[in-house]
Amino acid sequence: MHIRNLLAACLIVAQAAWAQTPAPAPVSAAPLSLEEAHAMRVRAEAMKVEAERRYAADKAACYKKFLVNDCVDAARVPYTKAIVEAREVDKTGRDVEREARRQELDAKDAARAAEAPQRAVEQQAETERYRAEEAAKAAERQRKLVDKAKQAEEGRRQAAAEQAARQEKLAKRAKEDAERAAKKAAEAAATPAK
Repeated sequence: MHIRNLLAACLIVAQAAWAQTPAPAPVSAAPLSLEEAHAMRVRAEAMKVEAERRYAADKAACYKKFLVNDCVDAARVPYTKAIVEAREVDKTGRDVEREARRQELDAKDAARAAEAPQRAVEQQAETERYRAEEAAKAAERQRKLVDKAKQAEEGRRQAAAEQAARQEKLAKRAKEDAERAAKKAAEAAATPAK
């Protein structure tokens, strides 16, 4: 019989504690921004801290009473309810943040998709410009190689002409030297020895 009375008293205390706990504030279905979602999460954290503070105070008060366990159990009921409520607010805030980030990513993806044709045109133009520049550079390199080849050929012709002129000059000098030597020899042969 004593246990029944004890259980009935616990139920009455639990119901009283349940009735005293304020109803959770209605959570809006979808806050408009990440800032509001963040504010919800901050509020949930504050609710949790307040519930823990209140539970610690109630629990400390219970140790001054005769039926400590019953009092602690009764104090745990509003604490649990407050923690559940804080978790719900936090969950809603996280869901909103997740949805806002998903929408943000979707918007970025849509913008990227909308810009894709323009980027493709720009990339194609850039590719064509690069290829034209490379073709111009290659043509310029080829022109320089042809110019260098012409200069080298001109240098070889000039060197050959100079070499031929030197050979001709040497041949002329050798002929003149031979004529002088023949003239001296003829003069020496014509001059009687004294």
